[in-house]
Amino acid sequence: MPAYSFEALQADGKTRRGVIEADNAKAARALLRGQALVPLDVNPVTGAARSALSKPLWGGHAFSTTQLTIWTRQLAGLVGSGLPLERSLAALADEAEDEKQRNLMAALRAEVNGGATLARAMEQHWREFSPVYTAVIAAGEQGGDLGRVLDRLADDLEERQALKGRLIGAALYPAIVTLVAIGIVAFLVSYVVPQVATVFAGTKHALPFLTVVMLAISGWIRHWGWGFLGFLVVAFFGLRAALKNAAFRQRFDASWLRLPLVGRLARGYNAARFGATLAMLAGAGVPILRALQAAANTLNNQAMRADAEDVLVMVREGAPLASALAQKKRFPGLLAMFIRLGEQTGQLPLMLQRASKQLSGEVQRRAMQMATILEPLLIVVMGMIVMLIVLAVMLPIIQLNQWVK
Repeated sequence: MPAYSFEALQADGKTRRGVIEADNAKAARALLRGQALVPLDVNPVTGAARSALSKPLWGGHAFSTTQLTIWTRQLAGLVGSGLPLERSLAALADEAEDEKQRNLMAALRAEVNGGATLARAMEQHWREFSPVYTAVIAAGEQGGDLGRVLDRLADDLEERQALKGRLIGAALYPAIVTLVAIGIVAFLVSYVVPQVATVFAGTKHALPFLTVVMLAISGWIRHWGWGFLGFLVVAFFGLRAALKNAAFRQRFDASWLRLPLVGRLARGYNAARFGATLAMLAGAGVPILRALQAAANTLNNQAMRADAEDVLVMVREGAPLASALAQKKRFPGLLAMFIRLGEQTGQLPLMLQRASKQLSGEVQRRAMQMATILEPLLIVVMGMIVMLIVLAVMLPIIQLNQWVK
């Protein structure tokens, strides 16, 4: 069924734009009137217009990560129940409350009605659907089991989102405590401590050593604090600009992996993501070389991505996947061990999934352990710093009392 882009007036006088499907333009106008809209302009969605729809849909993504997971689960339920794909997309479009989502689903439905596969239609909307997502959809369509593959894809999205959420949650409290501590200490040092210098400026007695040190720190912060903050901002944006260089980014990521605690977390997180993606693609029937390329592209760490691409080259030349991956020490040995078991038993997707779950569980445990240690440690450090500032203020007062006596 052809698709038509429209511009119409709502009952409240506001203009509404979107895409609607109808047999012809006259039927499209009738459908709009049936929705209590006054059609102003109705035009067929041509190839150029569909290409335009593949760009950002009027100001950003149509789906957030959570919305994409829910949408995938809904589509899996409709397709798995035997409803044709075209009708499933139509039902989801009718239920969508966001205009961007309605436009996206209308565009997908128009492509499917035009004879394209769902994966091919999604490839036109690369901002919404990643290459891994479309590769899994394509494998499901080729294998004739799209509903089950969509369910597996929704499970993977949920697990990935849950892992990311737990890591963010573990780091959130220490980050907030650190920022608050820095703010309090900066206020005390830059405002409270200088009052001591004002009070005791006229005395000829020497101030305690701790007070002298705090006054020196206070003077430096008051004179150079904003400059130092500006330097940090410039350094931050300079680092972001430098990370756009592929060679520098790879060296930076390799150095990051060598850090004592954070590096191990990053290595485990990327390995878990790599294993989960590879398990999902292999289970869906995607050829191993294509699955390896797609799984490598999901890695955030460029050093590990380069290793994964080297593994792809070795597998293409005939090496077993487990042996090739075992040569890359940035990947945990656990992943290569499970892959070897999968290759020996013919259950590679299952073994990859188990390795991924074990790695993600270990990452979560380590993150929670770090957060558990950091929380009291930050409080203790903050208390000690505040105590030193209070002592720096109180010692001259105690000393003054002794002088008076």
